[in-house]
Amino acid sequence: MPSSRSPLQCLSALGQSVWIDSLSREWIRGGKLSQLIDEDAVVGATSNPTILQKAMSSGDAYDKQLRELAGRDTSEVFWTLAEQDIGEACDVFRPVYDSGLARDGYVSIEVDPRLAYDSLASFREAVRLHEVINRPNLLVKIPATKPGLAAIEDAIAAEHSINVTLIFSLRRYAEVVESYIRGLERLVAEGGDPGKVVSVASFFVSRIDTEADRRLDEIGGHEELKGRLAIANAKLAYQHYLQAFSTERWEYLEGKGATPQRVLWASTSTKNPAYPDTLYVDELIGPDTINTMPLETIEAFQDHGAPRPTLQSGLARARATFEELERAGVDYDEVTDTLEREGIEKFEASFNELLESLQGKLGSLAHA
Repeated sequence: MPSSRSPLQCLSALGQSVWIDSLSREWIRGGKLSQLIDEDAVVGATSNPTILQKAMSSGDAYDKQLRELAGRDTSEVFWTLAEQDIGEACDVFRPVYDSGLARDGYVSIEVDPRLAYDSLASFREAVRLHEVINRPNLLVKIPATKPGLAAIEDAIAAEHSINVTLIFSLRRYAEVVESYIRGLERLVAEGGDPGKVVSVASFFVSRIDTEADRRLDEIGGHEELKGRLAIANAKLAYQHYLQAFSTERWEYLEGKGATPQRVLWASTSTKNPAYPDTLYVDELIGPDTINTMPLETIEAFQDHGAPRPTLQSGLARARATFEELERAGVDYDEVTDTLEREGIEKFEASFNELLESLQGKLGSLAHA
């Protein structure tokens, strides 16, 4: 007898949580977010400066509040709007959080991307956002830059839940896991409760193929290697997750109530139209993971997704991909270092564009 479950419900049954990487006031207040929870098994949401810029620069959902905030610093205006939206989104997801023993139901907001290389400022901003928004199902995003690692550890040690974002390399991912575990060890040593802390590690996927494929195009040939590195990278990251959270060191923390830092697959829309539109969902399905998808990917997977466990298959091919790309002349470290740097630059640019857009809107409303 055929299953009555939708493809995304089947994905959830396989142990992978579905989050959405879009958010807007219209969705929160107009019922779209609730609809995604009820109909598409969406159990969390993430945001970043680019997402918030798109939401705030279109439509009139923010006009009334913008008029009330006229005369204030533009950055202050943005954070007032963003903090309210994220708080309301947390409230929409609160039943998911309550019913799932705090496994899902989270909403993420990112610290100011201009702080990405400032450990202390990132830590202080993460604490501030948790205090201001004050929801148990809030995750604050801190980018996984080298300075960001210290901020992540300090935030975890201070009993704050963190979404570590912009992870591209296996080396940096291992450092992120270590920062999480060290933070928990410090928290336990100070008598804190690690059971109150949740963290996810946002491992970016499709951008890896975009950059590796671009380099292969420059070299010429090697068509058989295109579209392979992102999935290989993610599969080996998951192997590290399984190893890191099965050691005696981890078992001690788990005995104190700590939960593993789940891997979250981010940037899972397909950038290359030659690739299947659900490629970065189909190939990365496994237990205790999260896939945060844009709306179009959610709709595509609901329409023609075929959920099955794939994350632990093809590991030999994944490892071979790294060797074959190296022989072809693609430097993996250069690829991931470039993507981290460009990721921060893009988020900074989006944030600055957002502030300019808000400034323009405040001006136009003042003269309306």
